[in-house]
Amino acid sequence: MPLPSRSFMSAPTGRLVLAVAGLLAVSTGARADFRLCNNTAVRVSISLAYTNGQTWVQEGWWNLKPGVCEVLLRGPLAAEFYYVYAMDERGGEWKGKTFMCTSNIEFKIEGRENCFVRGYDRTGFFEIDTGKDAKDWTVQLTEPTKPQAQQ
Repeated sequence: MPLPSRSFMSAPTGRLVLAVAGLLAVSTGARADFRLCNNTAVRVSISLAYTNGQTWVQEGWWNLKPGVCEVLLRGPLAAEFYYVYAMDERGGEWKGKTFMCTSNIEFKIEGRENCFVRGYDRTGFFEIDTGKDAKDWTVQLTEPTKPQAQQ
C-alpha cells in the first residue's frame, strides 16, 4: 500500500528538490533485473510503467525504506524505455512529463489511455533510457546536495 492519499500526491514539492542522481547500467552474464535504490533519508513509494511489447503496464506501489534497493522487474529487460514515478512521505516527488495511470492503492493497470474514465489517477512519470542492449539496470533516487554557505 502506498504512503499517499490523493491530496498527498498533489502536495507541493518545495520540501524536496527533485533529483535523480544517477542511472547506473551494470551488465552481468548471469541475470538481468530492473532495480531502484532509495538513497534518501525517508521512505519512498515507487510506481513503474513499461511496455510488454503489446500494451502499457503500470504497477505500484513498492515502499522502500531509506538506503534500500529493490528489484522491480526480474529477468532480461524487454523494452528500452521504462518510466518511474516516486514520492516520499514528506510530499516530495520524482516525476516527469510522460503520463500514465496510477491508483492510491496497490495496482497493476494495463493501458495508459483514459485514466480518469477508468477510475484511475493520471500521473507524470520520468523516462529511463536503458539502451537497446541493457541487461541489468539500477535507478538511484537521491536528495539533492544542500547548498553550502559562501564565504
